[in-house]
Amino acid sequence: MNCIVCHAQLTASDYCPKCGCNVKALKKVNALSNLYYNQGLEKAQIRDLSGAITCLKRSLKMNKLNIQARNLLGLVYFETGEVVAALSQWVISKNMMPQGNPAEGYIDRLQKNANRLDMINISIKKYNQCLEYCRNGNPDMAKMQLKKVLSNNPKLIKGYHLLALLYMQEGEYEKARKRLKAAARIDKTNTTTLRFLREIEEQTGRATSLDSRFKIKEKEIEKKDGSVIYRSGNDTIIQPPEYREKSITNTLVNLVLGLLVGAAALWFLVVPAKTQKINQAANKKVVEYSDKMATLSAELDRMQKDMDASTDSVSTAKSQIDAANAKAAGYENLIKAWQAYRDGSYGTAANAMEGVAPDVLSVEAKGMYDTIMSEIGGTVKANYQAAAGSAMEAGDYDTAISNLEKALGIGAQDSNTMFNLAQAYDKKGDTQNANKWYQKIIDDYPGTEDAQNAADYMQANGGQAADADEGQADNGEDGEENSGEVQGASEGEPVTQDE
Repeated sequence: MNCIVCHAQLTASDYCPKCGCNVKALKKVNALSNLYYNQGLEKAQIRDLSGAITCLKRSLKMNKLNIQARNLLGLVYFETGEVVAALSQWVISKNMMPQGNPAEGYIDRLQKNANRLDMINISIKKYNQCLEYCRNGNPDMAKMQLKKVLSNNPKLIKGYHLLALLYMQEGEYEKARKRLKAAARIDKTNTTTLRFLREIEEQTGRATSLDSRFKIKEKEIEKKDGSVIYRSGNDTIIQPPEYREKSITNTLVNLVLGLLVGAAALWFLVVPAKTQKINQAANKKVVEYSDKMATLSAELDRMQKDMDASTDSVSTAKSQIDAANAKAAGYENLIKAWQAYRDGSYGTAANAMEGVAPDVLSVEAKGMYDTIMSEIGGTVKANYQAAAGSAMEAGDYDTAISNLEKALGIGAQDSNTMFNLAQAYDKKGDTQNANKWYQKIIDDYPGTEDAQNAADYMQANGGQAADADEGQADNGEDGEENSGEVQGASEGEPVTQDE
């Protein structure tokens, strides 16, 4: 021990040999610190960790330089799962005595086991998260997380307390009792553990035994009459003397019983072995059949892929054949139209031209198509308009729309065909396309009757039309001509033109 004034080594005297300071109180304080350390050591040896922590804290309060007390306090903290508190005590101890301090070894061993340190750190974070779950009213998540925390850090007494408290809150007192008994095995005199156990005992009406379920009996005295006295914990058990019947009948009975027991043991040992062998053979067959099934399934998948590929090829070929047939039919209709055109049967030529798709024709055939259409285009257009009128009367608006679009594609567009197309869309319920054609009539034929009608219908559909009366004086006559150009087609009357 050193003097607190001059740091000189003290002797048995109550005064410092160097500075003469009275060190009697200092020696008493150090003696009390050592006394509390010894008490803490005794309590730690019997796993009274809470009492040990209290004594060691008092020891350090008397003498903060008591390295042994500080190191032991760190060990006790570590044993209760408080790793951060343990490391804090060891680091302080190492700074106070850098040389020859056991705390350095404790810190090194903990730091070298990085996995263990990370697991402890994660468990502490998860425990804090469990506290947040409890505060936010989510006990189920807290219980699940606490079970993981205790599996990673089984010495964390606070974790056992929190989990037991959650079980007690839900009325599962036996589960809470089990957790608290696990905590009591770590720290026998923890006040929180004992308080919770008392609460459980009051709720269930059954006491909790913290002793081991099976204890080794200590033989103390064997009397002459054969009775034996054992001590189990605080209880003394007297075993009476055994009564042995010595006779041939007893011996034979024991022999027969021994044979029966041996036969039963043989049965229980041999039969399970045979059963296991049969099960192994069956499992082997199952594995073989599973392999075969997997092979067949893979083969079936391959065949299915080949069949799908063949189906795609057939579909492609069919599409090409259909396109070729359509092209051939177009050329055939073009030839029929050309012959009829040369013979002067323009009506027949017009009917044949309806089956010709100009997009699939070659350059020469397209020239022939244009030549015929330049002469009989009006007839073809009239036929489309007539077919559209019939479809409109029958309520087949899709057919009417298709024929009217074809009619608009031949020659110059007219307001009457546009109006009929807009009407077809309108009656079909497609107001968007109807308004589009109404607006086109208003834009292309301003001031006409069709433009005024288109504006009215467009306004009825909720559209915003441009001024339909604009340009009335300039375009009135043209509008009337366009309006009457194919009036017969709109009424469903076929129009033919023979020249």
